[in-house]
Amino acid sequence: MTWFDNDDTNIIPEGFYFSGISAGLKDSKKKDLGLILAPENSICTGLFTQSTVRAACVDLCEQRISKTGNLIRAILINSGHANACTGDFGLRDSLKATSEVAQLLGLNGDQVLICSTGIIGVPIPISNLISNIPVLVDKLSNSNSRDIAEAILTTDLTIKRSLIETEIEGRRIKILGIAKGSGMIYPNMATMLSFLVCDVGIEKNIWDSMIKKAARISFNAISVDGDMSTNDSFIALNGGNKINPQYLHIIQEGINIVSQRLAKAIARDGEGANCLIEVKVDGAKNDVDALKIARQISSSSLVKTAIHGCDPNWGRIISAAGSSGVDFNLSDVDLFIGEYQILNGGHLIQFDKEEISFYIRSKMKGKYLVSDTIEIIINLNSGKGIGRSWGCDLSKRYVEINSEYTT
Repeated sequence: MTWFDNDDTNIIPEGFYFSGISAGLKDSKKKDLGLILAPENSICTGLFTQSTVRAACVDLCEQRISKTGNLIRAILINSGHANACTGDFGLRDSLKATSEVAQLLGLNGDQVLICSTGIIGVPIPISNLISNIPVLVDKLSNSNSRDIAEAILTTDLTIKRSLIETEIEGRRIKILGIAKGSGMIYPNMATMLSFLVCDVGIEKNIWDSMIKKAARISFNAISVDGDMSTNDSFIALNGGNKINPQYLHIIQEGINIVSQRLAKAIARDGEGANCLIEVKVDGAKNDVDALKIARQISSSSLVKTAIHGCDPNWGRIISAAGSSGVDFNLSDVDLFIGEYQILNGGHLIQFDKEEISFYIRSKMKGKYLVSDTIEIIINLNSGKGIGRSWGCDLSKRYVEINSEYTT
């Protein structure tokens, strides 16, 4: 069975409702408040930042998912303010906001999560948020996913959304994902915020496993700048009728597709970035080793800056691989940048530097093009393990954006 793309923002998985509005949380009039409502008996899995400095909303989400046995019905999302490192305000405002949502939707307070993103150390303008929750609830729709995709953005230059569908035993099944992220992206729960919904009922333990598998090869395999956030969250909900367990591997495939697309969109939209870097590691002893090496290369500032300068500095790539903590024999390694081979069995072969530089430069035509991906391919020739990771070039514009972010 095949998953098909659907770009129609008016289609949402059955039983789910979304809304997104401008609540005056930001200085601009852009949308900044979103809401997801799931059907009864939905199962929720959440993966969160591994930073020891975390926003109160992250702790609250973890507590409520555990307390309810994953039975979450709604997620409130605000952008512009991370509400992290704000002392008592963090928890107080999160409780106020979720209580108001629960009351209007007729839910138990523990069934409502809240995710925040934006500037660290700044509380949410809570009066604006609370006063706009009735509007947010009234605008809940099962035929509009664009508004919420816009409402969760901060420094992002484009919305990040993916909807795919397939048919199983005559039933139309859909998986929809939205995400935000552009800076503070590092492969240890790196997504800033991402939400995925699927209209198939799947039990808790299986769903937990599926989402963890997807995160490992998507959101935990990207790097923009090597910095984790205080608020990183990947929350996935399923709800609806169950399917024959023999088809669950198809659902896993769909979750992987959506998660990887969102992860790559985050890396491609890295602050100041001009291209997407895809690192492919093959022939490792196992998949774990391959992913470690791929992540190390995509996270390397030296590799990123070399790519930005259109410099095929292969030494930086090999050095990054060597610092991954994975043992391998350099004399077995083949290295390519795009279709151009640089190492063969660890030996440097003759290559045209200018030709490879032109290849890199040709990928920097503009954002969101299919042709903007620069491939770095390493074959360790020591096993069957494979790993993929994604990053972007590191530019002067990244420095400008982040030096001016809170001013």
